[in-house]
Amino acid sequence: MKPQSKLIALGALLLGLCLSLSAAPVRVLYFSKSSGWEHSTVKRVDGKPSYSEKVLASLAEKNDFVFTFSKDGSLFSPDYLAQFDVIMFYTSGDLLAVGTDGQPAMSPAGKQALFDAIAGGKGFFGVHSASDTFHTGEHGGGNNPIRLPRYKNYGDAADPYIKMLGGEFIKHNAQQVAVATVIDPAFPGFDKIGAEIKVTEEWYSLKEFAPNNHVLLRMETASMQGSDYARPSYPLAWARSYGKGRVIFNAMGHREDVWDSAAYQSMLIGSIKWAAGIAKADVASNLEKVAPGHATLQAPSADVK
Repeated sequence: MKPQSKLIALGALLLGLCLSLSAAPVRVLYFSKSSGWEHSTVKRVDGKPSYSEKVLASLAEKNDFVFTFSKDGSLFSPDYLAQFDVIMFYTSGDLLAVGTDGQPAMSPAGKQALFDAIAGGKGFFGVHSASDTFHTGEHGGGNNPIRLPRYKNYGDAADPYIKMLGGEFIKHNAQQVAVATVIDPAFPGFDKIGAEIKVTEEWYSLKEFAPNNHVLLRMETASMQGSDYARPSYPLAWARSYGKGRVIFNAMGHREDVWDSAAYQSMLIGSIKWAAGIAKADVASNLEKVAPGHATLQAPSADVK
């Protein structure tokens, strides 16, 4: 081999080595504390991993993810969160209270550390009841029976967590087959699921949408059953900027068969990669264009107090 060819080969080898060393795995904190309702998909039985933890573990190796699974809110601090690229929530209730699952609560300083970490450049990925977390004006553990205050938009007076997330859960009716339209089929992980998702799910009715939300899925309410869907179509999943960080939310994920589906797993993978900053997407606001009736909320049913 000529000296010049040897140099080229050596350069290619060194370049490949540098690229392999630079492609560090994505470090994800999957936090699933339930101060309010504890979903079956996050419940650990006899100390064994929850259903969602097992699904995420199965996706980890093939996608170069490293998950830390935790329900301990007391760990939240700047140093703890600095270990992770993405902070993923499947939570519920007031996380400053021990509440339903008996796991340690987050401190007010820990809650602020979360906001600071994301604003400083971390990724945040919320699924399903991450929107049923830190409700405006609701404090203490357990499942709050007082729901009437949720049926209005608080705007700037909303809890800081809700403003970070870009939306908030109101209520849901019975699980049913319904349609969510894929608004941005170019977004990572949403490019393989077709024009719509039509499955049985516990569909959340949501509010408090941030003006800079880039809607990914839209809930099509016209044919849905139940008073909590008697409203115009609204965002079901979105991505947005928060300071220097990236926030993404997907309200799906109540059912085990949803977690098993190829479509949901594709969205999980793409969302984590986007939140980590290794997959790129245009997340310019499209809220008013694709969901102009998003701020029109349903009337509370007679049994809501």
